[in-house]
Amino acid sequence: MKVDLVKKLSACALSAAMTCSAVPGTVYAVTADNSTSARVVSSTSSSTGVAFSTDFEDGDASMFSKRGDSDTSVIKVIEDSNAPSGSKVMSVSGRSKNWNGPSLAVKGVLEPGVKYDISVKVKAAWYNTVCVSLQHTPAGSDAAQYSNLVKGVSQGDYIELKASFSYGADEKDVSIYIETWGDANDLCIDDFTITESPTNLDMSAPSLKNVYGDMFKFGTACTVSELAPKATKELIKKHFNSITAGNELKPDSVLDKEACLALAASGDDENPQVTLENAKPILDFARENNIPMRGHVLVWHQQTPLWFFKENYDENGEWVSKEKMLRRMENYIKNVFAAVEKDYSDVDFYAWDVVNECFTDSGSPRQAGFPEESNGYQSSPWVKIFGDNSFIKPAFEYAKKYAPKGCKLYYNDYNEYMQKSDAIVQLCADINSDGHYIDGIGMQSHLNVTNNGGSDPFPSVSTYRKALEKFSKTGLDIQVTELDATVNDKRFDLQAKYYSDIMDAIVDYKDYISAVVVWGTTDDLSWRADRDPLLFNQDYSVKPCFESIVDGIEYTEPEDDIEISVTYGDANADGVVNMSDVILVKKAVKYPAKYGVNGTNSDHISAYGALAADVDGKSGLSDSDVEAIQKFVTGSLTALPLK
Repeated sequence: MKVDLVKKLSACALSAAMTCSAVPGTVYAVTADNSTSARVVSSTSSSTGVAFSTDFEDGDASMFSKRGDSDTSVIKVIEDSNAPSGSKVMSVSGRSKNWNGPSLAVKGVLEPGVKYDISVKVKAAWYNTVCVSLQHTPAGSDAAQYSNLVKGVSQGDYIELKASFSYGADEKDVSIYIETWGDANDLCIDDFTITESPTNLDMSAPSLKNVYGDMFKFGTACTVSELAPKATKELIKKHFNSITAGNELKPDSVLDKEACLALAASGDDENPQVTLENAKPILDFARENNIPMRGHVLVWHQQTPLWFFKENYDENGEWVSKEKMLRRMENYIKNVFAAVEKDYSDVDFYAWDVVNECFTDSGSPRQAGFPEESNGYQSSPWVKIFGDNSFIKPAFEYAKKYAPKGCKLYYNDYNEYMQKSDAIVQLCADINSDGHYIDGIGMQSHLNVTNNGGSDPFPSVSTYRKALEKFSKTGLDIQVTELDATVNDKRFDLQAKYYSDIMDAIVDYKDYISAVVVWGTTDDLSWRADRDPLLFNQDYSVKPCFESIVDGIEYTEPEDDIEISVTYGDANADGVVNMSDVILVKKAVKYPAKYGVNGTNSDHISAYGALAADVDGKSGLSDSDVEAIQKFVTGSLTALPLK
């Protein structure tokens, strides 16, 4: 990135809060010949990283189950002459719903707080979208959450699906399952493997929040499951000074249906009840690390349950009147902000998206209805009730009335650089025509480096600049709220250039911009994971596009700004100390060109790993570090580092 802005340089200090490891962790694995309990893998075998694997050649699929009593799936092992490996596969037949299918319970089998990679081969009927998904229930909640990890199209052939996932220690009912997006036809599944993800987080890389610290906040979005791994937490603490909850503050996560129904039974169906339980891990993390938050989102046509718009919260009931919906809206917004004030008054909610995506690309209001597959999830229940976008201004009036002190309020939209930009500008003017209710415009900025397989980006940098110019003239604040830029065929050189040019444009308008937020942490967990849209690879290492947006900017790294919690001996940064760490350190010592911090191998030790592995009381890695970690693993030493 090339910018004219030069910042003052000062001495850079890195403060590390050192913590000693506890007992070495146990790695668990399930194999096809063990359907009753996990077996402990020896320390030596755990270095392979394989946590679960089956190719069904022994004829056993008993570790997989249907997704509840209403799931009609029949799961068994069959012969298949076209099996990807061997001759047997798991067959899933008799599915009556597209969510029916095989589920693998992983809580107690896989370790919480560890990032895992999953690989599976699936065959469906011609041209059917197959999806690997995660189900989990946050602590303190009885409502399950669902995340689509990866999807692909099978045309009657086996396709390989790969994704990453993790879960938190307090989550319940954690399982990986396979479903379809479309017809509920038969599936065949083979070569189902889960391995621990490699971690190459570079703690010596420039910190994004400090590189851009004199200009605007630099933030990220994450979900509860995405936040679970220790490496993700360290990545966020190092690089970001803003967090957006990816899903957990949207209406379907915040609305408490049971409490709403209970209140409605007493005669009050105008005071929606809310809970912040689903967002608790993110909110607690923000509070513990003093990281400001963006709230996302109060009023949206998607991810808001149908029952919220119906009489007595009955999804089969009549649509409520415009007047009742306004009362519900006000009470919902009031209750959300009251819950924040009650439980998280010490978290800095500096911004909140009040209304999201109310325009089509042409700048018109959405069609009336409920978002579902038949309308491409584009119809709006708000328009169904109000007939137009007249619900938007009251939403901002209520938000301004109840929002935490200092919290700015935003209208947020995608394709904001296209024709709808004029409609957004006019909307903001209308909202503030008789007062100041809206503070800013959220530019989602879901961009494409290689559009439709070509080499031309969409939007072009000049088009994006024009949108910045247009919004800057409104006098409102601008926040880039959901930045990512997809790329085809791993053309990371093109992605680096495009990211650099987009950030140059943003820096040129820095006086109008208070925050830039990327939508996700690592490529594999992005909602557009198939096209590598983010700044960090799956293993947390920096990508060329990261380097391109920090190159050329001189900045101040504040003293004591980054506090690193180090688990001594944990060379691979997976949260446990075992023989995997011993082997990695041994390779780093013996073959530094390949496995050192700047090694050429993809599984080289990271800067954090080198810090954690330096346990012998002498600077730098050596055989004595290897020996000390091995003694700790085997129990000869009870604590690291050596004094």
